[in-house]
Amino acid sequence: MCLHHINEDLLLDVTVDFTWDEWLQLTCMQRTLYRDVMLENYSHLVSVGYCISKPEVVFKLEQGEEPWPLERAFPCRSDPGELVIIR
Repeated sequence: MCLHHINEDLLLDVTVDFTWDEWLQLTCMQRTLYRDVMLENYSHLVSVGYCISKPEVVFKLEQGEEPWPLERAFPCRSDPGELVIIR
């Protein structure tokens, strides 16, 4: 049951969007933190009764996917010599 309809500004206050270049600069730990915080924020809003459609980014994160459509390899900054392939 929805108790509140969410104001779009409220959702923007608790989300973070990265450009592709910014995303590539994040370490693997930072990407994991992003995933955890985004899922937690969405969960909290729903748990207090806000009517909110699930953003595509949240759906992807719940499925264990990256928020970006990554079908190529790119360097992961946790170890300069490490190459991570995301599918």
